[in-house]
Amino acid sequence: MAYNIKDVFYLDLTMTMPTGTTANKSNTAQLDLSAYIDPIARGRSKGTGLAVYKVQYAVSGTAEGYLPMNKSDSGIFRAGLIAGAGLGNTTGVTLSGEANSPSPQNSLSVYGFDHYGPDAFTGVAGVQPSPLNKEFIKPSKDVPYVIVRDNVCAVATMEVAIQTESYLHFRLECAQVTLDQATINQLLRTQTV
Repeated sequence: MAYNIKDVFYLDLTMTMPTGTTANKSNTAQLDLSAYIDPIARGRSKGTGLAVYKVQYAVSGTAEGYLPMNKSDSGIFRAGLIAGAGLGNTTGVTLSGEANSPSPQNSLSVYGFDHYGPDAFTGVAGVQPSPLNKEFIKPSKDVPYVIVRDNVCAVATMEVAIQTESYLHFRLECAQVTLDQATINQLLRTQTV
């Protein structure tokens, strides 16, 4: 697996964050990866997976992503990418189980962060209102997250509802990688929901 200009390409995913999604409700979006993944070795050819080296994200006020989030929005949420979750594109749903939530305990978590909107700390003594974003899971150039399932889902679980419709944009730096059968079998067991 080489992280180089020849092999790395970008995939992107956008998820709508509507107003009024209440605490402990989630929004999801799904990216189909079936064109990049083939976990079955055929003859002399080996199976392939999708190595995700880096993930960047932005919370935006537009679907196209050219404006930042509304400066007075106080939304608080946890978001990330989950391999093979198959959640589709939904808003305001209750997701159950660890497999559907980006967390350090979830082996399906590719990437995860906590977002506190620009106005989330208004009224807290000694704290200037400003956005706070904290990554807690991220792949790396040295140890990418290799996906062998046919989708990756963006999930955002609300703690405090946002006041204006926003959009969550993800950009994945990835490469298609060849894997031996033992590695594929191990990854398939790990990425079983």
